[in-house]
Amino acid sequence: MTADVTFQVLDVTPERYAVTPILAAEIGITTAGEAPIQAIALRCQVRIDPPRRSYTDEEAAGLLDLFGPRERWAATQRNFLWLHAAAMVPGFVGTTRVTLPLACTYDVEVAGAKYFHALRDGVIPLQFLFSGTIFDAGEPTLRVRQVSWECEDSFDMPVAVWRDLVHQHYPDSGWVRLSKDTIAELCSFKSARGLLSVDEAVAALLSGTAQPMLCTNGSGRERP
Repeated sequence: MTADVTFQVLDVTPERYAVTPILAAEIGITTAGEAPIQAIALRCQVRIDPPRRSYTDEEAAGLLDLFGPRERWAATQRNFLWLHAAAMVPGFVGTTRVTLPLACTYDVEVAGAKYFHALRDGVIPLQFLFSGTIFDAGEPTLRVRQVSWECEDSFDMPVAVWRDLVHQHYPDSGWVRLSKDTIAELCSFKSARGLLSVDEAVAALLSGTAQPMLCTNGSGRERP
């Protein structure tokens, strides 16, 4: 069945006043006729479509965990799920706009964040697959129908938008998920070597410059 309600992604921008990282996708909605719509319970699956753009060698190195070496990309680089989103669309006639909140994470163990983190410039190729329930107005009885599976749109979000969002919530920092045991050992490593932060502890381990653990005698003095 051909869709008589269509959806278009107009823009994606950081939500400035959100407590957690959220991108706001501005969605334009158009009906084929003048019949009023009472509401739409809109759902959307947002996917990342990597083959739609090219990559520098530096970006390819950052994408190694996701797609393997560049020579294998023809087999490994595929469209994949980023997130699910939902919004209620108030009643309208003809056309309207709605903001679809996209809740994000900067956990680089998550495939989407890992992909974004690897990009240096250009765009992030997104695919929006719309679904949901339409409540028609103006009928003797309430008419309920589903959003057509044909409703989808593509949008190239500038990498700068993602970097702006990350900088807004995590200026000059990021998040790495570790097990409780690893965190405990890392904190012990930091304390034993007199380092001021976990960041310094990780830097010391990566550089191989960690100093030997300090030992003390019973009086609290350092023992050679």
